[in-house]
Amino acid sequence: MSRSILLGKGPEPVSIRARMANRHGLVAGATGTGKTVTLQRLAEQFSRIGVPVFLADIKGDLAGISQAGGANPRVAERVAALGLERDDGFEYAANPVTFWDILGEQGHPLRTTLTELGPLLLSRLLNLNDTQEGVINIVYHVADENGWLLLDMKDLRALLAYVADHADSLQTRYGNVSRASVGAILRRLLALEQQGGERLFGEPALVLDDLMQTDEQGRGYINILAADQLIHTPLVYSTFLLWLLSELFEELPETGDPEKPKLVFFFDEAHLLFKDAPKALLDKIEKVVRLIRSKGVGIYFVTQSPIDVPDVVLGQLGNRVQHALRAFTPRDQRAVRVAAETFRQNPGLDTASAITALGVGEALVSTLDEQGIPGMVQRVTIAPPGSLIGPITPDARVAVMERSLVKGLYDVAIDRISAYEILEQRAQQAAAAPERERATDQRARSKARQSPLEAFATSAMRSLGSQIGRQIVRGIMGSLTGAGTRRRS
Repeated sequence: MSRSILLGKGPEPVSIRARMANRHGLVAGATGTGKTVTLQRLAEQFSRIGVPVFLADIKGDLAGISQAGGANPRVAERVAALGLERDDGFEYAANPVTFWDILGEQGHPLRTTLTELGPLLLSRLLNLNDTQEGVINIVYHVADENGWLLLDMKDLRALLAYVADHADSLQTRYGNVSRASVGAILRRLLALEQQGGERLFGEPALVLDDLMQTDEQGRGYINILAADQLIHTPLVYSTFLLWLLSELFEELPETGDPEKPKLVFFFDEAHLLFKDAPKALLDKIEKVVRLIRSKGVGIYFVTQSPIDVPDVVLGQLGNRVQHALRAFTPRDQRAVRVAAETFRQNPGLDTASAITALGVGEALVSTLDEQGIPGMVQRVTIAPPGSLIGPITPDARVAVMERSLVKGLYDVAIDRISAYEILEQRAQQAAAAPERERATDQRARSKARQSPLEAFATSAMRSLGSQIGRQIVRGIMGSLTGAGTRRRS
C-alpha cells in the first residue's frame, strides 16, 4: 500500500509523504475556494493508509465521507482531467466513520470531566478574568485535597458554594474568595448551560483509544464531530478541541519519527483557537504543536488566511495547501504577502499573483521531502475525494451509528457519587444534627424517669434483639462463604 497521499497534479504530481505527515500542515483559502473538499480528500486518503483521523464538520457537509461517491459529474470530469487511477489512491468508496456530537443529537455523545479539562481551559471556556480564574484554581485545589470528584456542572456549582461559605477559613491558605467573584462565575455557568455546554461534562468520558481505531481492512476510522450547532458557541468548540489535543499530548507515548502518524487531527476554523487567547494559553498551544509530532500526531489547521495562525505556530506547519485569497482590503493584501513569503519560492511561478488568480479546486502546494525540507511551491489541481461530497440523510447517519465500534459505550450518561453528592450529604447531616441532639436529650430524661421494672424489660428486649441480629448476620455470611447452610426439614 502506498505510503504517500496524492494531493493533486500540476506540472507533476504532488503528495504528502506519510513519514512527514506528523510535521503538521495548513489548509487555507477564502470561502468557496475548495478547502472543505481538500480536507475530505486528505481525510479519506489518510484513512486508506491506515491512519485514524479526527475532524469537525462545521457546515454539516463532511458526513458524505461515510458514503461512496460516483454520481457527481464534476468529480468525474476532474478524475478524467487528472487521469486518476486506482494506483493514485482514487476509487469511489465509502470510508469507516464514527460520528460524535457533544449535544448527543447527530452522533455518539462526546464528554470529558471538569477534572480532565483543568482550571486553565475551564477559565477560558467561561471567559473569566484573573480574579475569577483564581477562584476556579481554589475550587480545584479544594476538590483535590478532599478527594472530591469534580465531574460535571453540578459538582462545580456545589464546590463554588462550598468555597464561598468557607471563605474565611480558606483565606489564610489560598487567598481571598469574594462572593462577587463566585456570583460572576455562576452567571457564566448559567449562560453556558443555556447554550448546551453542560453536556460536554460528565461520564462516561471519552477514551482516546476509541479515536484511534482501524477496520478489518486496515483503514483508519474517520471520527467526525458534528459542529454545525457547536460552532455557534465558539469558545466551547475551540476549548474542547484544544483539550483533546492536550490529552493526546499528555497520554500518548513518544514514538520518534514513525512511518505514518498514529492520528491526524484537523482543526477547522482554526482562528477561533487563537482569538483573544491569553499569552499563557498561547504558550501552551505552541508547546503542544511543537512537541506532539513526536507522539505521532499530525495537526492540520484549516482557516481562511495564514495570518489567522500565530507565527510561532505557523513556522511549524511543514505541509501547505493554499487556496485562493482575495485582496480587497489592506488585511487581505497582507494575507496574500504572508502566504506568498512562507512558501519556498519557485523561479517559474509568481506566487503572490497566483494566489489571487486560483480557481475553485486549485491550490498552491508545498510538502516536505524525505529529509523534511519544504519542496518548491507548485500550482496544483486538487484531486477529488472518492466519497460522497455533501451531507447525508438522517437515516444514513443512523445506519452508520448502528454499526459503530462505540455503539452503547457512551450513549447513556452515568452519574456516580462525586463532589455534589458528598457536599449534599454533609449539608443534610449538618441540618439534622440539632434534631438528633434534641432526641438524645429527650431519651436521657426519659431513661432517668424509668422504674426498675421498665429498665429490666428494656434491657431484656435489647438482648433478645441482639441475639436475633447475630443469627441473621451469621446466616447471610454463611451463605456467601458456603458454610452453615440450613437444610429444609
